[in-house]
Amino acid sequence: MREALEGSQAIARAVALCEPDVVAAYPITPQTHIVENLSVLVADGDLKTEFVSVESEFSAASVVLGAAASGARAYTASSSQGVLLMGEVLFNIAGMRIPMVMTVANRAVSAPLNIWNDHADSMAVRDSGWIQLHCADNQEAVDTTIQAFKISQETDLPVMVCMDGFVLTHTMEVIDIPTLAQVRKWLPPLNFKRALDPSDPKSLGALVGPDFFPEVRHSHHSAVMKSLPVIEKVDASFARAFKRSCGGLLTVEGPDDARIGIIAMGSTVGTLRAGLANNAGAPARLIKLRAFRPFPDAAIREAVRGLDHLIVIDRAISPGLGGILGAEIKSVLYGVPDAPRIYNYALGLGGRDIPESIAADLLATIADPDAPAFSVFDADLSMLPAEDR
Repeated sequence: MREALEGSQAIARAVALCEPDVVAAYPITPQTHIVENLSVLVADGDLKTEFVSVESEFSAASVVLGAAASGARAYTASSSQGVLLMGEVLFNIAGMRIPMVMTVANRAVSAPLNIWNDHADSMAVRDSGWIQLHCADNQEAVDTTIQAFKISQETDLPVMVCMDGFVLTHTMEVIDIPTLAQVRKWLPPLNFKRALDPSDPKSLGALVGPDFFPEVRHSHHSAVMKSLPVIEKVDASFARAFKRSCGGLLTVEGPDDARIGIIAMGSTVGTLRAGLANNAGAPARLIKLRAFRPFPDAAIREAVRGLDHLIVIDRAISPGLGGILGAEIKSVLYGVPDAPRIYNYALGLGGRDIPESIAADLLATIADPDAPAFSVFDADLSMLPAEDR
């Protein structure tokens, strides 16, 4: 059914359709509306779950860790400093290969204090071993949330669904919400074979010394990489059942003969799409990257084939290095014959507005042979003291 919904409300509805056994809730802007709406569904009797209001994000992650380890379908959500407070437990969840789903309403990380959108929070835990999927709009966020439960169950890995805070969480869109019957038919019950059971005692997350730790880390890495075809398979299955797709690992739009490409994640994709559609300049290929972990290196190499120039958009930076996504794109294209020249530009840090005209501005910038390889593209350096420029 198509309804006009705020993004957070739509995510709560999508989570409820997946019938989690346990939801751990702690508020933090701009994620708060998700757990608020879930609490309303519980209070109204529309969702039967163990809804646990906790005292911190660390506790929220710990509750869903324990629940999922016992075989329950579990869910939580957070943002910014909350994700960082969960950090220790997020590594534990992934390291023990426990299936669950978490929404990250992406928000900048302090200091200075900022409650608006960028990708610093999920980027900070990118090496924890969670699958990370980024959503371009609220329909995609709803569909990815439902898919995430199935991906998690099929891989025994936790899945983080990343959606831009405020830009998506607080925006009204007309969204097609599936029925409970449709989701029940498509999403099988959780069957976690390593679930803790008092009648069959076992250990999860026990001490592992140097004699076996490298093998454990390799096994985890291998499992995450093997989730690449699972993400594609689940999206294809969802498309057959619900008549729409999120694009698998990534999608490519624009003319095949374009010599310039732009790659981005999240809601920035919609802004770039609109800007490129109205741009009378050189045609460009737009690559929407959905899977950030696992990183789809082969799909990226195929997507940029034939390009002379590639603009990589980051919504977070690693101070002292530059763009995080930009560095990873350079890594997977290193040594590739005829790889495009890469320009890495950070945009919209801390929620700065990204206008539709940004696409034309980016294309005009790289037309200059002396265009910088990296910059915070929309920063007004005149606002800074000379020594910080």
